[in-house]
Amino acid sequence: MAGLNETITEGLGRYSIGEKLRTLRLRKSMGLVELGKHTNLSAALLSKLERGKLFPTLPTLLRIAMVFGVGLDYFFTDERKRRVVGIVRKQERVRFPERPGAQDVQYFFECLDYRANERKLSAYLADFQDVTTGKLKPHQHAGVEFIYLLKGSLTVKLGSDEYVLEAEDAMYFDSAIPHTYCRRGVKPCSGVIVTVP
Repeated sequence: MAGLNETITEGLGRYSIGEKLRTLRLRKSMGLVELGKHTNLSAALLSKLERGKLFPTLPTLLRIAMVFGVGLDYFFTDERKRRVVGIVRKQERVRFPERPGAQDVQYFFECLDYRANERKLSAYLADFQDVTTGKLKPHQHAGVEFIYLLKGSLTVKLGSDEYVLEAEDAMYFDSAIPHTYCRRGVKPCSGVIVTVP
């Protein structure tokens, strides 16, 4: 039995699943506790998975993959055969809140590019919500961000400045500056957000 376990460990080890998990998490500047809130998995378990001390079950791996907008194949694909074309069908997308467990969510998002491996950017469809200004929590991340508003009206607060975007307006900015989004009015408001680390 020991020989079989070693063979299984060796067979799974060559996929570097833990390393790929850690890379995804750090690319999003996300801590273990935050990832745990998104996945309902403990930070301790996630740490063991990342360090290769434990191998995830497929349902656990899928739960993590959905948060990062990648398919299961991301973890098992030969690095030498990277996918250069990725199509995401509307019915395949999964909707997530901007911050799990929060009462005042600025937006819900759906990943638009999770089928592509080793992406140079991340693209999302965002459905912006009407949140009381005092309850907005600024967020920031390394790199740049681009937003194209599809419909509605949106206030983007960037540092101490505020910008109003209307349907079909676009905005590019340094995402290291703390920023928030808030829908203006009651009409639906959505846009495409592209981030580049």
